[in-house]
Amino acid sequence: METISQSPTDPAFVQDPYPFYERARTMGDLVYWQDYAMPCATSHKLVSALLRDKRMGREPPPGKGPVITERTRPFYEVEAHSMLAIEPPRHTRLRGLVLRAFTSRRIAALEPEIEALCHQLIDAFPHDQPFDLIAAYARTIPVVIICRLLGVPEERGEDLLAWSNAMVAMYQARRTPEIEQEASRATIEFAEFMRSYVAEKRHHPADDLITHLIAAEQDGERLSTDELITTAILLLNAGHEATVHTIGNGAKALIEAGTPPITPACVEEVIRFDPPLHLFTRWIYEEVEIAGHRFAPGDEVGCLLAAANRDPLAYPDPARFDPARTGPANTSFGAGIHFCVGAPLARLELDVAFRILFARCPDLRLAESPHFANLYHFHGLERLMVETG
Repeated sequence: METISQSPTDPAFVQDPYPFYERARTMGDLVYWQDYAMPCATSHKLVSALLRDKRMGREPPPGKGPVITERTRPFYEVEAHSMLAIEPPRHTRLRGLVLRAFTSRRIAALEPEIEALCHQLIDAFPHDQPFDLIAAYARTIPVVIICRLLGVPEERGEDLLAWSNAMVAMYQARRTPEIEQEASRATIEFAEFMRSYVAEKRHHPADDLITHLIAAEQDGERLSTDELITTAILLLNAGHEATVHTIGNGAKALIEAGTPPITPACVEEVIRFDPPLHLFTRWIYEEVEIAGHRFAPGDEVGCLLAAANRDPLAYPDPARFDPARTGPANTSFGAGIHFCVGAPLARLELDVAFRILFARCPDLRLAESPHFANLYHFHGLERLMVETG
C-alpha cells in the first residue's frame, strides 16, 4: 500500500479535491493517507464493498474512538444514541423504529409543500442585482421542511441552523478547541429544545414526525427520550447540511452545464458529480485482508466517497457532468445498513428545488466565480452568487 500526503485544509484542495483523488487512485484501490494516518479506499468497487462489509462498522471497538474530555462530553453523550454511531443489535432496533415513522408515504406527501416553498423563495429573489443562491434558496428549503416534518416552529429555524452548523463542525478537518466548545454548547441547547418538544408531543400528539417516533413500537420496544432527541438532531444535522451543499454544488454544475432538463437521471448525476460528503470511516472488528493489506481489530479505514464517484472504471469520462448518465449506484448516500435514512427526502427536495428553480429562472447565471468553504470532509460552497433577468 502506497502512502500519499495532502492537507485537507489546504486552500487548493478545498477548492478542488478531485486531482488528489485521481492521483490517489493511480496508486491503488487502497492508499495510506498520511494526514489522516489511515488507509483509504479510492475505487468505486472497493468503497462500495467496504460500506457493506459486516466485519467493520461505525461503532468504535472497546478502547478506541474519540478521546472524550469535559469540553466534548456533551456532544458525545448525544452522539452515543445516533444511528450513525452504533451497530446491531442497537442499530437494527433504532433504525427499524425510525423507519416506522419516516415512511415513504409521509415523505411523498411533502411534495406540494416543497413546491410551494420553492415558489415563495423564488418570488423574493432580487431581479436587478446579483444575490447568493445559498442564502436565498438552498439553506432555507431543507430547514423549513425538516421543521414541518418534525413539528417544531419554523420561526426557530435560525436557531436550529446555528446549532446544526456548530455540531457538524466537529467532523471537519479545521476542528479546534474553540469549535469543540461551541459544539458542546450548541448540543446542550439543541437537546434542551428538543426535550421540551418531546415532552409537549407526549401530552399533545399531532401529525408530525416527533409524535410518530414516540408512537413507533417494535417487539414491544419504543425509543427512549434520549434516542428521540438524538434522532431528531441527526435528521436535522445530516439532512440539512448535506442537502444545502448538494443544492449549491448542483446548481453550480447545472448552470455550468447549460441548465439541462431536470430528470431523475440528472438529479442522480448531481448527487454523483460533486457530493456533500467526501470521506466516511469504518472501524475494523476482526482480522481481515483488504486489497493486499491486513487489518487488525481496532484499525480504521476510510471510504473516499467522492473518489469512488469519479472512478473511470465505474463511470466513463467521470469528470464530465452528464445529465443523462447511467451506471452503478453512486456512493454519496452510503450503502449497507448505514445507507442514508433520509435519501428519499433528499432526492425529492433536490428534484423539486432544481425543477422549479430552472423553470422559473431559465436564464440563471453565475455572477462570480464560486468559492468552496473550508469544511472537509464535507464539500460545499461559501456562497453562490447568481443573477437573472
